Amino acid sequence: MTEEALAREGSSQELPLASLSSGRPLLNLLLLGIPAGLLALAGLTGQPVLGWGAVLAWLGLAGWWGQPLWVQIGRDLWQWLATWPSLGWAAAALSLAVAGAVVWGGVLSTLRSLSWEAIGALGEVFGATGQILIALLAAYIAWRQYVISRDLTIQQNTITQQQTIDAYFEGISNLVLSPDGQLDDWPLERAIAAGRTAAILNGVDRFGKAKILRFLSTANLLSPLRRDEHLGRPILDGKGGYQRDRVNGIRVVNLGTMLEGADLHGTLLRGVDFSEASLEGADLRGCDLSHTNLCGTNLRNADLRGADLYRALLFVGSFQTASPAQPGQKPDFKTGAYTGAIVAGADFRGARRLSPEQRAYLAAWGAKLDPGPSPPNSRLDPSGNSEPLPPPGEPPASLKPRSRANGQQV
Repeated sequence: MTEEALAREGSSQELPLASLSSGRPLLNLLLLGIPAGLLALAGLTGQPVLGWGAVLAWLGLAGWWGQPLWVQIGRDLWQWLATWPSLGWAAAALSLAVAGAVVWGGVLSTLRSLSWEAIGALGEVFGATGQILIALLAAYIAWRQYVISRDLTIQQNTITQQQTIDAYFEGISNLVLSPDGQLDDWPLERAIAAGRTAAILNGVDRFGKAKILRFLSTANLLSPLRRDEHLGRPILDGKGGYQRDRVNGIRVVNLGTMLEGADLHGTLLRGVDFSEASLEGADLRGCDLSHTNLCGTNLRNADLRGADLYRALLFVGSFQTASPAQPGQKPDFKTGAYTGAIVAGADFRGARRLSPEQRAYLAAWGAKLDPGPSPPNSRLDPSGNSEPLPPPGEPPASLKPRSRANGQQV
């Protein structure tokens, strides 16, 4: 069979709507008039059957005239537009069918029997309900405007804070990268750097504080650096960095008491050098403090519940000889005496990844801990002799000043 024969066969099966009805308007009008006459006759004689027969006739005409449209629905737009005459006749038949159903379905008689006073009262109820809904809608719109305004304000504050932090980073970097080296470390330049740091730490949220602390620690600006005794400049270690001196070193930025009572909960502080800084009363709940240096840090009454202390340096040497830092006492980094963090009253309950040594040190010096393995009940003094564990907050007996016979302390 050739392509032309297939085309002819296909065209014979697809009957356009116009060929059925659009060329016979008088016949179509007559077909619509017959059910109309039946409907009028039913109204005169009071026979509902004739009325419903007229309705069914109109539905049948609508289906007959609209059949090609239902078959060809979904085909291309031009073919559908070509069927508009039959669609018009079908719509007219459907409209008359609906009107007949309304007349003979008891709708009009029902409307006549209604109490229009009750309908009016019901309308007032609907009107009051509509006003309430409008008020609720207005309140919802106002609330959404407040939420959007609040979110925009938070975003703007975040952008402004980040710009402030970037400006701080740039200012500190310009000092560090000056031709004279690491700040050349004149006292005035260190004071300016510390002043900038104190000012910005007081004006940013906890996440901004964490960013600044990570930047300063990674840049070795918080670590004690060994200095040239004549020029005061940091000394290179020959390995691309600066030498650190935990005893006599000088920090570029000394945190001091900048973070006392600070809110840092839930922030990332991994690897930050907090040595000899004061975090008294700080909120460190849920912080990542892994690999941090907390030697000599004042953590008195700080909240570290749920903090991650994996490999955090709480003291130097053995926990058996280590003790918290004390004012006026020079730390001994061989035995660990006076090198540890001050943890009296600090809350470490729920702290994660605590080593047995860390737990023993915290339990010995007054920290709050979850019930767990009991720490060792004795420690060794620097000479290797065993002595009972002292009460929390007191140094070991071997580290207390010894008195001579005449009452003078050694």
